[in-house]
Amino acid sequence: MDDRRATPSIAQVSLIGLFVAVLATAQLTASKVLAFDLPVSLPVTGAELVLPGAALAYALTFLASDCYTELYGRRAAQIVVNVAFALNFVVLALVWSTIAAPAAETSVDPDAFATALGASTNVVLGSLLAYLVSQNWDVWLFHRIRDRTGRKKLWLRNLVSTGTSQAIDTVIFVSIAFALAPAVLGVGEVLPLEVLLALAVGQYLLKLGIAVLDTPIVYAVVSFVRSRESADTEEAHAA
Repeated sequence: MDDRRATPSIAQVSLIGLFVAVLATAQLTASKVLAFDLPVSLPVTGAELVLPGAALAYALTFLASDCYTELYGRRAAQIVVNVAFALNFVVLALVWSTIAAPAAETSVDPDAFATALGASTNVVLGSLLAYLVSQNWDVWLFHRIRDRTGRKKLWLRNLVSTGTSQAIDTVIFVSIAFALAPAVLGVGEVLPLEVLLALAVGQYLLKLGIAVLDTPIVYAVVSFVRSRESADTEEAHAA
């Protein structure tokens, strides 16, 4: 049996690596709230765009998963999404165990370390549930559109699947992390409705903008990988 048929390609491993790397980064940066001044005032957000620190990193997970779904299919992408979900708990366990471990005298300030890396319970709950629902929706919808369009209109399935899944992710994360979990479980602070709306809109605007801008990147990655894998297949048959 030719072992090359069972060996993952560099592109496949790279996309999985990118997905896991940005997902772990998003988990570690979720607790910081960012604020950007805007040149104009927008409805709901006003002249300031407020969003969780994980928004940029998390938006890149959809770029990786859409490329992976297009190249390797729905089943393979769902495996990556759900295995990465389990790996979230590995990241959290390692971070929390490091926070709990005794610090040497030469260490950075333990309290500052815990504040920077120890995501609060409400943020963890919101991000995990939002991830599980939105990523599986993204893979499912992307593949449904692909069933109807074939290889054509990659831009359509990228924008529609990412745009809707980002909306789902935003609503679930903001609602649980800053409203439901604090109210029901008593963890974190319940934010006023206007602040919740500003967070949700700010986060979604950034994610939607990234979805539009990453469409040419998705095309470039898919085209490059297909050309390389086609060349490798022809070379293997010729050998």
